[in-house]
Order: sequence, then C-alpha cells, then structure tokens
Amino acid sequence: MEIYAYKCKKCGQIHYPYRMVCKKCKANEIFEFDPVPLPRKGTLLTYTNLYTLPADFNVATLGLGIVELENGVRVTGQLQIPDPKIGMKVEGKVEVVRRGTFNKQFGMVFYKS
Repeated sequence: MEIYAYKCKKCGQIHYPYRMVCKKCKANEIFEFDPVPLPRKGTLLTYTNLYTLPADFNVATLGLGIVELENGVRVTGQLQIPDPKIGMKVEGKVEVVRRGTFNKQFGMVFYKS
C-alpha cells in the first residue's frame, strides 16, 4: 500500500496532501497533478506525545512526529519509537492508524531506521 503526493505537471512542485492550486506556479486545473508515491525514509524534525486520546484508540499514549522525507516533503505520522530524538533517521510504513466500527484509516507510522 502507498501514500501519494501530487506533482505539478507544469513546474514539478510536489504537494502533500493534495491541493487544488499549485503553491509554486499557481496552476489550478484538477488534471495538472500526477500522483507520486511518498518516499519512506526521512528525518524526524519534531515530535510530541498525546495523553488524552478518544475512547476508540487502543493505546494510553500516542507519539506523533513531523518527518521531512527524502524528497523534501514534510508529513505528520505516528511514531513507534520508544525514545525519539530530533534529527534521527526514521523509516515509515503504511499501517492502520485508527479503527472505526465499520472502517479502517491508514496512515504513515514511523520506526527508527
């Protein structure tokens, strides 16, 4: 399974998540973007731990981090790292990040590389 960013056909700027208008060249036609898979490796820029989660989470705390991927795109994802450090190298996997009664939500979960 992949998570996709969107590359502007006019200028090559990569966007994540999807945008209707390119932030670089201002192209705004829906077919002006090509989907490209996000890289899995990156660097942890910052992180936090959440302690008050909704009842449908099966964990007491949840680590979240902002990661700059190899292509320069920044994404937010869950951290499965016991003692995260800013600047550490991480690798992401697409996994179920939340389960509802009738659905699953997928996202990036980062591990120490």
